[in-house]
Amino acid sequence: MLEGLPQPIILAHRGASARAPENTLAAFRLAFEQGADGIELDAKLSADGRVVVIHDDTVDRTTGSDGAVAGLTLADLQSLDPGRYFSTAFAGERIPSLEEVFQSVTGRGIINIELRNYTTPGDALVESVYGLVRHYGTEHQILFSSFLPRNLTKCARLLPRVPRGLLAAPGWKGAWARSFGFMFGNYAALHLNAVDAASQQVQRVHRLQRRIHVWTINQTAEIQRLASWGVDGIFTDDPQVARLALHGDR
Repeated sequence: MLEGLPQPIILAHRGASARAPENTLAAFRLAFEQGADGIELDAKLSADGRVVVIHDDTVDRTTGSDGAVAGLTLADLQSLDPGRYFSTAFAGERIPSLEEVFQSVTGRGIINIELRNYTTPGDALVESVYGLVRHYGTEHQILFSSFLPRNLTKCARLLPRVPRGLLAAPGWKGAWARSFGFMFGNYAALHLNAVDAASQQVQRVHRLQRRIHVWTINQTAEIQRLASWGVDGIFTDDPQVARLALHGDR
């Protein structure tokens, strides 16, 4: 799935989140309109076991309301209006379910699903995502990522052909993931924070015949520097800026 793509690929971080409310269908559609090769989204379970697309453990930051995602049903979550909270131009834009994302953008490009059950690692998130991927036939466009290796191990067992990227926290917290964890994990890609990116790290990952994707880059000069090092993917909040930095106005 990752072969034959441009280098680097442009992955819209939570969609085109610089210009639309993050992790919404509007942000995902805009990302593809702006020339992104794929989108990145965050998945977790609602109180009634539905896979919902939201980054934080609470709805506070993105909706202006309050409450834990795990304590709210899908209906509760979709009664909120993160679109209006971002801008009145997006009023009515809801927190989507993963099912709605698949219905909206399947076939348009890569969908990087970050499995974010970090506070509930024993839940059924991976199995629930697996069921939706199989139902919608999206195996060919999915890239899984997580900071939890156990999530990616489950993915490998359920969907062995779908590539997996290990997320590494910045600084010393991610040192093990960037070295031994990634080296011995049979991952397709290392997802690295920009503060840890270096040309030597890119070369090391390539010697393992794997990919390196860097997050989250929004400045033209930094995008171009990473491209000159040969990174395979760039996560950005603004795919329009990234595309101009990499390809001019083509």
